[in-house]
Amino acid sequence: MSGKFITVEGGEGAGKTTQLAFMREVLERAGCRVTSTREPGGTALGEEIRSLLLDHRHDGMALATETLLMFAARAEHLERVIRPALAAGRWVLCDRFTDATYAYQGGGRGLPPERIAILEDWVQGGLRPDLTLVFDVPVAVGLERAGRRGAADRFEREEKVFFERIRAVYLDRARRDPGRCRIVNADRPVEAVRTEVEAILAGWLERG
Repeated sequence: MSGKFITVEGGEGAGKTTQLAFMREVLERAGCRVTSTREPGGTALGEEIRSLLLDHRHDGMALATETLLMFAARAEHLERVIRPALAAGRWVLCDRFTDATYAYQGGGRGLPPERIAILEDWVQGGLRPDLTLVFDVPVAVGLERAGRRGAADRFEREEKVFFERIRAVYLDRARRDPGRCRIVNADRPVEAVRTEVEAILAGWLERG
C-alpha cells in the first residue's frame, strides 16, 4: 500500500489532538505504517520556529515575518519528515498544514490568499494532502475548551472575531474542495466524533 498524506485542521479547542491518536489507531489496524507529526514543528528546527511563533515575547510580529516563518518550518518539515516518509510508503498524519496558513494568516490576519498560494507552490511544489479532516466547532465552545488547557499562547489570546474569520475560511476551503476535505462536527461527545472519523477513514481506505 503506497503512502498517503492526511492532514487534520480546525480552530482552537476543536479536539484535533484527541482525534489524531484515534486516527492513527484506525490506520494502523488497517495495516498502514504511520508517521504522526505537526505544524508548525515536526523537526528540531521546526519546533524552535514554533516556539518563536507562539511565544508572547514576539507579540506584534509582522505578518510577513509570521507567514514566512510558517513556511520556513514547513520547508524543513517537508524535506526532513514528510517527503521521506511518503517515499518510504508510510502514511503521514499531520496536525495542521497549509490550510492552517490560509485560515490563520489569511482569514485571521488578512493576508491575501494569492500571496500564500505563491509560497505554497514554491515550498511544496505539487504536493498537497490526499485527505483533510476539518474539525469544526463554534468559536465560543472551542475557546472555552482551549482555556482549560492552560496559559494561552500568542494566537489563543486574539479576539473572538479573529477566530470567527479563521472558522469561516476553513469551512469555505473545505466546501470548495470536497474531493479532499471532510468537515466533521466536533461539537459533540468524543465518541460520536470518533464514530464519524472512523467511518470517513474506512470509506476512504476502501476507495484505495
